[in-house]
Amino acid sequence: MTQWGSKELGDQGLTAIQIIRNFYGSNMYINSANEVAGVPASWPGSNLTIGSRGDSVRMIQEQLNAVSDVYTVIPKIAVDGVYGQQTANAVSAFQQTFGLPANGIVDFPTWYRISEIYVAVTRIAEL
Repeated sequence: MTQWGSKELGDQGLTAIQIIRNFYGSNMYINSANEVAGVPASWPGSNLTIGSRGDSVRMIQEQLNAVSDVYTVIPKIAVDGVYGQQTANAVSAFQQTFGLPANGIVDFPTWYRISEIYVAVTRIAEL
């Protein structure tokens, strides 16, 4: 789209779709999508282990609980943002289930495997 003239149309109060239709015709549309919530975040940069606290721990706890809805060998845990023994046990069960070293520590490979399985079981990628 040419930028020449679009600023002036905006200054006149036209909306984005009105400006697009001005250049390309009335059969142009802007599609919108539902907001996707619950998308996993990137690895926090350091391992999560007993004593860790914060939003990254809370997110892993939430994701493990969602995974445990399908893989019941993984125990449900409190979502409190505190990495205690119960969280370590759930991580270890997850690691055993998915072929990772079962040390109860959320390292880089474990973080992304939890995220991958979480996306699959919650089907958020299908939204």
